[in-house]
Amino acid sequence: MACGGFDMSFFQAILLGILQGLTEFLPISSSGHLSIFKNLLKINLETGILYDVLLHVATLLSICIVYFRDVVRLIVEFIMIIVDIFRNLGILFKNAFSDSDDEYIKLTRTSYKKFVVLIIVTSIPTGVIGFLMQDIVGTVGTTLLIPGLCLMISGGVLLIADMMPSGKKKPKDVTYLNAFSIGMTQGIASLPGLSRSGTTITACLLCGFDRRFAVKYSFIMSIPAILGALLLQMKDMTTVTVETTEIISYIVGMVVATIVGLVSIKVMMAIVQSKKFKGFAVYCLIVGALSIIGFLVML
Repeated sequence: MACGGFDMSFFQAILLGILQGLTEFLPISSSGHLSIFKNLLKINLETGILYDVLLHVATLLSICIVYFRDVVRLIVEFIMIIVDIFRNLGILFKNAFSDSDDEYIKLTRTSYKKFVVLIIVTSIPTGVIGFLMQDIVGTVGTTLLIPGLCLMISGGVLLIADMMPSGKKKPKDVTYLNAFSIGMTQGIASLPGLSRSGTTITACLLCGFDRRFAVKYSFIMSIPAILGALLLQMKDMTTVTVETTEIISYIVGMVVATIVGLVSIKVMMAIVQSKKFKGFAVYCLIVGALSIIGFLVML
């Protein structure tokens, strides 16, 4: 036995890797599908803590590969913002204890610096809401009703995304209220059945984002959230033991999740550009309705 009591076969690892790569980035809610499979079909899709961590790493890899230049630039600009903060503190003390009246350095003087600050603002409500809702999310995922209702909401949200006109906002045009609001939607989207990508992209479009930038913002803003979840899981890794024979399965599953994730992100970019969410919307509405019917039948 490994991974806290879970035996992972080679084919299970591949299957779960495919599911992760598809449902994490396409607007069909990975958590909603897992809840439905576990409750309606009585399928145990628990992956164990180690494979959960590896799937999160695979998700991060997919995003970082697709948006490699942006991620590197954002990291560099984040470091520069920290440097500028200390420089501003130096200016503050200089102005306070001398006759100097030096101007402070503007932290968002470039587009990418503004992008960094927007991501930080977005991450605050996401983290707070995610923390407050973690017990609720675990509870509602044990029934078919809430995932079903949330999937139907996701379907409605995707239909709204298809009707939205193309916006023009890029980082320099986005307000911090926009960023905060989008962060709130990402936090709420932790409910099983609510598609994180579909919900946040729609929120970006409602705020007037350029459609291509909306996709980029949605996926890059997920990086801090994924890292947070990863850190929470890492604290439970101390008691994990792994059979040598299973290591290859884990690695292969992670590679599969990364590759499928890359394809899914590219597909999502094309979908948003061409306004073709309707198929996914109908799918979410049908699966959500079936989930609710299943709940009523099982009463």
